[in-house]
Formats: sequence, C-alpha cells, structure tokens
Amino acid sequence: MLATLSVLVLFFLNPVLGVFQKLYCTISDSCDCDFKPSIKDLEWDLYKNLYGQHMAQDIVSEEVARFLQNKSPERPLVLSFHGSSGTGKTLVSYMLGNHLYGSAMSSPFVHQFIPTLHFPLPDQVEVYRGELKSWVQGNLTECARSVFIFDEMEKMPAGVVDILEPFLGPSHVVFRTNYRKAIYVFISTTGEEVINKAALENRQAGRDREEIKSEDLQDAIAQTVYRSNTSGFFHSSIIQQKLITRFVPFLPLSRRHIERCTRSQLCQQGSCDRSDVVEAVADDFSYSPVQGQYFSPTGCKGIPAKINLFL
Repeated sequence: MLATLSVLVLFFLNPVLGVFQKLYCTISDSCDCDFKPSIKDLEWDLYKNLYGQHMAQDIVSEEVARFLQNKSPERPLVLSFHGSSGTGKTLVSYMLGNHLYGSAMSSPFVHQFIPTLHFPLPDQVEVYRGELKSWVQGNLTECARSVFIFDEMEKMPAGVVDILEPFLGPSHVVFRTNYRKAIYVFISTTGEEVINKAALENRQAGRDREEIKSEDLQDAIAQTVYRSNTSGFFHSSIIQQKLITRFVPFLPLSRRHIERCTRSQLCQQGSCDRSDVVEAVADDFSYSPVQGQYFSPTGCKGIPAKINLFL
C-alpha cells in the first residue's frame, strides 16, 4: 500500500516539480539551469569542423561522454591539449564550452586564463598562486560544474598551476562542494616536436595518418612537458602525481587540411564554389620539410587574411 502511494505521489509531484524548475530557471542564472550538455552535438561538431585530428576527436568525445555519464566521478576531468599552432586546440576548447552550457562560451561558468594577461610577471608566482587558488575555489563553490581553460601554457610561469593539485585529485572537498565534477583544459605547443616527429615518420613510412595511436604518445608528451623549462608544467607535481586524465595530441596539418579549412571559411562567407581561392590560399602556405612538402608549420592560422587577398 505504501509503495503504491509513493508511486502515485511521485507521479503527480514530478510534473509540479518540473514546472517549478522551469519557473526557477526563468528568473535564475544558476549553474544547474545553464548546464545543458549535448554529447551528440559535440561529437558532430568535432567530426564536421575539426580537420586531420582523429586522436583529438576520439579522446575528447570519449572522455567527456564517460565523465558526464558518471553522476559521482572520482576526480575532475583534466585534458591537456598539445600540438603546433593552428591545429585546432583552442577550437576544440570552444566546442567543449559551446556544447556544455546553454549560453556557450559566454557562460559565467566557463573560465579562461591566458598567462600573458593573467600571469604576466615571472617574479610574481606566489601572488598568482594565491589568486588562482582563490578564483578556482570561489567558482567551484558557486558551481561544481565549472570549466577552466588555460591557454598558452608554454607561457605560464613554472609553479603557478601546481596550486591546483589538491583540486585535481580524488579526495578534495571543501565547504560540502563536490570539486570532482569540474573540467580542466590545458592548451600548449610544448610537445609539438614529439608529435610532429611521429607524424613525419608515419608519413615517410607510407602509413595512413589514422594509424598513429594516442597511447604511443602519452608518456613522451608527459615527459616533455615535465622536463621543458618553457612549459607551465616544468617539474610540476601535477605531472608527477599523474593528475592529467589524458594528453591530447594534435597532429600537424597537410595541404589537404589547409584546403578544407579554406573551403569551410569560404562557405561561411557564401562562396563555397570558389575552388580557385582554395587553390590559391593553399599554394600561398609554406610546408615542411621543404623536400617533402608535408605539413604547414602554421596550421590553419592566417587563412581568413589570405582569403581576403584572393577573393
């Protein structure tokens, strides 16, 4: 009898709760109301708009899906993007923000840090550590689902991000806030030599690009960012404690990827049929190694400016 009564109460109560939730969200800008993750849209965006990055597509979609499906994760999701300039690292971080929150990258719960803006002075590390700890803790207290994006980690003063170590582990809970639901994304060019070497050797061996496995690069990237004195993770306890969920390699882009980037930009301007511009832009890029003409050192950066030259 009690079980039947409970079912009836829930049956009639759920619609009421739904109404109150909708009403609450019309007058509130709370984290729960804005958090509207769409894994399918993220996967489609990665597939459609990220070129030449099969490892990044697979890792990001798999790790984000696994993390969000777990209602009580043991630790935050921590992804570290590595690769040459113009290969899509920042683009993927934007895709992530766009498909997690209803207000996308403009959400107050998506936080971006740029070393040259937020941590510009190498002799102020202790000050920055205190500020960063306060920022992260304050935002996590307000929203457990906060997203923190750290761009240009190669310009981050060594030691600053180590203050985050307690937040990235499996047991840090403060003021009854679950810090394990946050997502951290670190973006860096450090490690590009390791990744580009693997891509070049694969190409010279006549193998398909997709044969490169992320597992073969994880340790090499970790060691590189830990040992490099131009890395924000230089001798970092975060690396020592293995608190990075996955290192995400971004491969250098070839001419065909430059052409796809160019065509995409042209389509956004309503000029999809301008194959002549696609060819001209691709021809205007330099490629390395010179003898093989394999990869663009600058990736897809600079394409909009080049398009304007040839339209």
